[in-house]
Amino acid sequence: MNLAAVRRAAETIAGEVVRTPCLRSPKLSALSGAEVYLKLENEQLTGSFKERGALTKLRSLDPGQRRAGVVAMSAGNHAQAVARWAQHLGIPATVVMPRFTPNVKVEQTRSFGAEVLLHGEDLAQSQQHAEELVQSRRLVMVHPYDDELIIAGQGTIALEMLADVPQLDTVIAPVGGGGLIAGIASAAKELCPDIQVIGVQAARFPAMAQALRGDPIQCGDATLAEGIAVKRPGKLTVPIVERLVDDLLFADEAAIEAAVLCLLEQEKTVVEGAGAAALAALLEHRSRFTGRHVGLVISGGNLDLMVLSQIIERGLVRSQRLVRLAVAIPDRPGGLAEVSRILAAHNANIIHVRHQRAFTHVALRSVEAEFVLQTLGEQHAGEIVAALRAAGYEVEVQQ
Repeated sequence: MNLAAVRRAAETIAGEVVRTPCLRSPKLSALSGAEVYLKLENEQLTGSFKERGALTKLRSLDPGQRRAGVVAMSAGNHAQAVARWAQHLGIPATVVMPRFTPNVKVEQTRSFGAEVLLHGEDLAQSQQHAEELVQSRRLVMVHPYDDELIIAGQGTIALEMLADVPQLDTVIAPVGGGGLIAGIASAAKELCPDIQVIGVQAARFPAMAQALRGDPIQCGDATLAEGIAVKRPGKLTVPIVERLVDDLLFADEAAIEAAVLCLLEQEKTVVEGAGAAALAALLEHRSRFTGRHVGLVISGGNLDLMVLSQIIERGLVRSQRLVRLAVAIPDRPGGLAEVSRILAAHNANIIHVRHQRAFTHVALRSVEAEFVLQTLGEQHAGEIVAALRAAGYEVEVQQ
């Protein structure tokens, strides 16, 4: 894999795959101490960078291979990218997805005309079935990362980033199977030999780092960054990463979740867990990147709305814009109203209230009232608690 291959891929996809913006973020720059630029691959039509490699691969097929059709295995982004461009090129596409893939992803893939087969408990079992279809149906495999054309297609991101922001001295990208980081490093290191290319893995799925060390692959069961939850790095990608990638960092679940929320609040952009991994690493390792010109690859934005709502709510709790208080109230008429008046006087918005007598340790002839309040943040929440205590109420802040 080299710069020439990536440039050929760029010619192949030019004018069809979106040339996404690479924009400076003043807010993230101030927050991190680095000059931060965001490569917004979540603006692709199917919501991720996967379109680049998929179209590069599909365009390489000869007429016989196009008639026979292709097969891919994926739990989401690669599936949609292959389905979309196969439909565009008139190529029959079959996509094997794990049985428990969310229905929204299955239906999005089917909407592009692909035949979707639900098979296996995880991606490894889906891959095994896809490989069987290659033999039984004579289909062409479109692997999500372990293919030179796929790697070259993903590497076009680096060409665009360095064309738009030539002063970049660092690129941070998420790492699953390694196709994205391998393509980026192959292009970036030839264009700018001194540039640092940093990969980020979900801490629960450190398969690439384990493969580089020669350790047995041991991963967790789930991560918010499901797009990089890969247990089997590519045979082609591991040597490229070993040779060209300067370092691999890890992002834990809390850091990834916080990065998703940060991008939503600060940049007004919805990003999936894997897409936020680069920012998570930057914020966890601020001192390492201080003063550098850092390009973050925001690899995708396909985040389930229920998951997004949970991230928002949990973020409000962490910042104390949503607080839960247990208040001991005298068990007499008007007791709850008195506390409510104090809360109203201090501009606390009551979201939920519940009171009960039995399941509590408060004194007899008292009730425990649990309030969920919307506040302006930590300082405001502290003022509310202080006001209740000053009025003689016993208050517990519940986590």
